[in-house]
Amino acid sequence: MGIELFRIAQISDLHCGDSRFEEGLMLSAIQEINEAEPNVVVVCGDLTTAGYLDEFEQAKNYIDMLRCPIKIIVAGNHDHRNLGYLHFENMFGTRYKTYDLQFGMSSQDGLDERIKFVAVDSCKPDLNDGEIGREHYDWLKEEFAVENTFKVFILHHHLVSVPGTGRERNIVWDAGDVLARLRGAGVNLVFCGHKHVPYVWSVSNMLLINSGTASTYRTRGFTEPSYNIVEILPGDVVVKTKVPGEDFAQEWSFPRYPVF
Repeated sequence: MGIELFRIAQISDLHCGDSRFEEGLMLSAIQEINEAEPNVVVVCGDLTTAGYLDEFEQAKNYIDMLRCPIKIIVAGNHDHRNLGYLHFENMFGTRYKTYDLQFGMSSQDGLDERIKFVAVDSCKPDLNDGEIGREHYDWLKEEFAVENTFKVFILHHHLVSVPGTGRERNIVWDAGDVLARLRGAGVNLVFCGHKHVPYVWSVSNMLLINSGTASTYRTRGFTEPSYNIVEILPGDVVVKTKVPGEDFAQEWSFPRYPVF
């Protein structure tokens, strides 16, 4: 039946250059993620505070400390400030990425599965708002038109309102259309960040997994800095939200829906 677990570390909103950035939190998260030995690390944007070169250099230095060979990094709205997306592209490559990997598990009908990651830039320069855009819908459909594949979509902004984040203004403008297309494509997981509050929604057989800020105290209320470890098992998906430097992790378990 192949391997019994595929592990993804999800980290977001590093905000290098911010006055509330804490290097101790960042280094603890890096150490713990390295010890977890994930198959993939997903970084959901806002590496910087104002999109300046020195902030990107600092963020890259920390990301390079993560020993995972596959890191999927998207830009956040803060990374687009001051033409920062040019520095992002120079350091991390294209803002639209796909990764088609051997999953290592077998589906219930005995077919070997793959895992497909599609990462997009949901940001608009110098704005907090986000949008996927109709010009990308056909591309998404083509990229997810694969069989016997566990499908993962990655963006910075969220597609559903996150509790505890106040008056909502920054869901992607075309969230309804995007959700419908992801559902139609049989997407299994959606990773996002942006609001600094961890949360998990189960919507139409998809898990929408929001990551908090891992390395700053730009938090809300009693929310603590955090990152996520997501474990995909033959029958379940387990989401663990971890505060850097602490032993306790909040954990959710969801049934793993069959691939399309």
